[in-house]
Amino acid sequence: MKIGFYTSTFNDRPAEEVFDFARASGFDAIEIDVGGHIKTPDNVERVVKAARDRGLYVSSITLFGNQLEPDMAKRSELHARTQAFAKAIEAVDVSIFVVFPGRNNGLSPDDNYKSFAEHAMALLGSTKNLQIAIENWPGPNNDFIATTTAGWKQLLGLVTDSRFGLEFDPSHLIRLGIDPHAAFEEVKSRVKILHGKDTAIDKDRLQQVGYHGEGWWRYVLPGLGQLDWKRFIGQARAAGCGDLIAIEHEDAAFGWPGKDLEARREGERRGLAFLRSL
Repeated sequence: MKIGFYTSTFNDRPAEEVFDFARASGFDAIEIDVGGHIKTPDNVERVVKAARDRGLYVSSITLFGNQLEPDMAKRSELHARTQAFAKAIEAVDVSIFVVFPGRNNGLSPDDNYKSFAEHAMALLGSTKNLQIAIENWPGPNNDFIATTTAGWKQLLGLVTDSRFGLEFDPSHLIRLGIDPHAAFEEVKSRVKILHGKDTAIDKDRLQQVGYHGEGWWRYVLPGLGQLDWKRFIGQARAAGCGDLIAIEHEDAAFGWPGKDLEARREGERRGLAFLRSL
């Protein structure tokens, strides 16, 4: 299994420095964040080359943003940018492009799914071999589409092309009260990449404030939360998608977000050591 990390944890540091750290620490791969380390489509080739020159496998490139942006002018601009990145990413033989569906609260749920499905099919139609994956992050207001098993089934039923699927992040499911192991089994044929992130639950706090309260959950490094990682990796391997996992470090106990740099680095190293141990 190749183990990498998502570079967004170090968006305040130059890409080359991040890649140097990844290689020196023993990582095999890297998932590159557009906003922090690429910026524009014409930079894709240079940044990917910098990672590969250091012996890192570029697992994927991720573009943050609400692809269902309600403002049509902003949406058109984002879609054009997304298309440009898709073509640039395919041109350098990176196999997976990750995006976020988002949501338009001016549309019904069904229309949101149909609208994003049309956009996803357009991305697939503009490329030949590129795989498009969505991460199941619920979004800043916990309302993004396609973040639950029911939502995945609806979207994957609309976008049947096998090049379209999921960047499966179990941490989001844990805080939504969804069993990530059972959820994985329902969509395993469409999982493109795994995110290595966990969620810790404070049961006493949850008892006091309930699911709509605050402070009862937090994202943590792999092995420090609720997930049975040995079982999860076994599931992924059995499904044929367990050859790579990208740690997404958002653990506040290790310098996230954007605090002590050495603490963030230590978090990545601890995540790597834990996953290697499995």
